[in-house]
Amino acid sequence: MGEICQSDRIFQRLSGELKQATQASEQNCQDIAWRLTEEAIRICTESQRIQASGDVETWAMTLAQHRLQQCLHYYQLRSKQAPLELHSTLSAIVYRYITPRQAQSSYHARLELIRDFLQGFYVESLNAFRKENQVSVDYRPQTLLELAEYLAFTERYGKRRIPLARGRSQQLIILRSQTFSQQQPREAFVDLEQAAEGSGPDCDQTWNDSSVQEVRAAMVAESNEPELESLRQTVVEELIKYLEEHNQKDCADYFTLRMQDLPTREIEAILGLTPRQRDYLQQRFKYHLLRFALGHRWELVHQWLEVDLDRNLGLLPQEWDDFQNQLSQDQKDLLRLKQKGLSDHAIAEKLGCKATQAQKRWFKVLELAWELRNRSVSGASASTDE
Repeated sequence: MGEICQSDRIFQRLSGELKQATQASEQNCQDIAWRLTEEAIRICTESQRIQASGDVETWAMTLAQHRLQQCLHYYQLRSKQAPLELHSTLSAIVYRYITPRQAQSSYHARLELIRDFLQGFYVESLNAFRKENQVSVDYRPQTLLELAEYLAFTERYGKRRIPLARGRSQQLIILRSQTFSQQQPREAFVDLEQAAEGSGPDCDQTWNDSSVQEVRAAMVAESNEPELESLRQTVVEELIKYLEEHNQKDCADYFTLRMQDLPTREIEAILGLTPRQRDYLQQRFKYHLLRFALGHRWELVHQWLEVDLDRNLGLLPQEWDDFQNQLSQDQKDLLRLKQKGLSDHAIAEKLGCKATQAQKRWFKVLELAWELRNRSVSGASASTDE
């Protein structure tokens, strides 16, 4: 009963203020006043902090009044200026997160990308408005006051804080803009070397591990084949899943932010890390990245790179001969069993060792193949007479 009276008081106050401040019809004012009231009550009911404050009604009234003032702000700007105001506000938030990857990209190119992103975000916001306010699935603002209500909702929706790991959070529209940038063709492909190392003007060192160099080369290569692009996306998803399953959520967050091409200092700020802590996290990520690429999902990664066993691990005939000459007899036996497609347990049984030992030996074999491949690509094995 108390909650009903509380809602009634808030509704009556909002409805009265809307009638006084606008030229909308009484029914229009009541509909919007009721939606704002229900939203304020819902937030207060779900908030443990507000419930524990002992003054829920004051909080509900304050929240409802705040939303009312936002609505009136857009109403007073009228139908032409109000959308421009919202667009300007949201553009300023996402400007630094949507960056064209072209080296000579212009200011206008970025604005075009922001415009494209926000068009999709407005549709998402309208769908969220329909769902949260329990209006019809085809609802659209028809009056000036309804438009102002939707624009105010969209601003709040974009600024919502989404919880991340370790007690951190980020605005919803920023996360959406980062995903949008990631999905842009070619220029937005994941640079795994940069993700692992943080190369750039903000980084003090570079990491030249041959394995990561090869993965990076494939990541940034343009592909016109949907199957290869799908496989690349699967590799990224599997890597994030692997990190989370191994209790390395902070590494997954670091990788995700690196995929957005964010500067090192900005990543440190988002993750709440000092440069020393970020460096430690970066080194830990490198470790798990190699374990994933050469151990956990080596078959998936090698298939994606087109250097699987069916292709002699991507080695040329002469390189394949050199590779086998460098293997010990145990490693040659292991390679032969892998080529037959036996499982790790079956291989371990034939080699008279544990499955984990067989996996570690295979890791070393793959590492050698990657080194030979990258040595050839980099020209390290070229004749000095060339």
